[in-house]
Amino acid sequence: MSQPDPGNRPEQGPQPQWGPPQWGAQPQWGPPQYPGQPWGVPADPRWPAGGPPPYGQPRYVAPPKPGIVPLRPLLFGEIMDGGFQTIRRNAKTMFGSALVVQAITNALSGVTTLGMLGIAQPPVGGFTTQSEAMQYLGPILGALAGILGISMLALVLSSILQGVMAIPVARSALNRRTGFKQMWSLARSRIWSLVGFGFLVLAGSLLFFVALFVLAALILTGLGPVGLLLVLPLGFGAVVAYVWVRTKLLVSPSAITIEELGVFAGLRRSWTLTARNWWRVFGITLLVGFMVGVIAQVIQIPFSLASGGLTAVFSPHPSAEQVTTTTVVLLVISLVVAALVGAVGFAFQTSVAALIYMDLRMRRDGLDVELLRLLETGEDPDGVPGRRGARHAGAQSWPPTPGQGSPTG
Repeated sequence: MSQPDPGNRPEQGPQPQWGPPQWGAQPQWGPPQYPGQPWGVPADPRWPAGGPPPYGQPRYVAPPKPGIVPLRPLLFGEIMDGGFQTIRRNAKTMFGSALVVQAITNALSGVTTLGMLGIAQPPVGGFTTQSEAMQYLGPILGALAGILGISMLALVLSSILQGVMAIPVARSALNRRTGFKQMWSLARSRIWSLVGFGFLVLAGSLLFFVALFVLAALILTGLGPVGLLLVLPLGFGAVVAYVWVRTKLLVSPSAITIEELGVFAGLRRSWTLTARNWWRVFGITLLVGFMVGVIAQVIQIPFSLASGGLTAVFSPHPSAEQVTTTTVVLLVISLVVAALVGAVGFAFQTSVAALIYMDLRMRRDGLDVELLRLLETGEDPDGVPGRRGARHAGAQSWPPTPGQGSPTG
């Protein structure tokens, strides 16, 4: 068999290049596509690394805070801070109004105290006749009646002022300042309702404690010392019941003023708003009262110690006239300090009570939605926010759109 001619061999193609295959560039994989997102659309850079939030769960949007508090149900710290911010933004209005009431009650208390200083000491050997005893006891009973009357007046004035001072608190929620004259002008139509509320609370308190005292006296008279086993738990239960009712009616002055309600309508409104929130309202009120009381004592104690020390230094052996003069001067100084400290404390407590009222309405009535509407439209800039707001129970509160959470504290 003949071999093919080497010169006539068929041409061969290039030898294959052995080795790993030559791959092109790696494909660029993007984030997974979600319903409602077209293919090829890049992911939102604000989404976390794991991708956008689950389908149907929008991102959280913080509520606005145009004024002293955010427009949503409030936390404890926000209520406290809002109380301080209200006084700071409306110092003349809040502090001035509280100072007027404190000055009136403290001045009357000072006059009563000075009157008691003029009462003569009882004779060492006792009274020989009934007329002498009555002559001595008469001024004492008059002074005690004066103290009781001043306490009653202070309760009524405090009820009025608590309702009136709710106006600058409500306006401060939308960063609207309130002047002294403007506050009283906006509250003018509610003054008599607040007066009626104050006297109603006063009458109810007096009847309650008088009935309690009479009942305790009857038990002790009929049972003797054994009656203490009934009187002590009865008294404790009565105090608990009184505190419970007063807490339920705490926001009545604010409701009467802000919502333009009558006396009994304001009582019912407060009773409804505090439903299922009694412990929260009581806890905030108790803590604020404790704080104000401690701070007031801390401020007043140095003045008392300093005044007593100065008296001993400048007049170590005073005469009767010097003692009287020194007592009057120290009494005036202590009353002035007490009025200043009491005005600040009362303004803060009133602001907290008004913020509790607004918080309860946000949780129950959707007041935050009404405030947001006023914020967006700028409607009624000289009025009272919430006066024509949502009053029906079960209204939608913050958040106005799904997915925007709200605190529960």
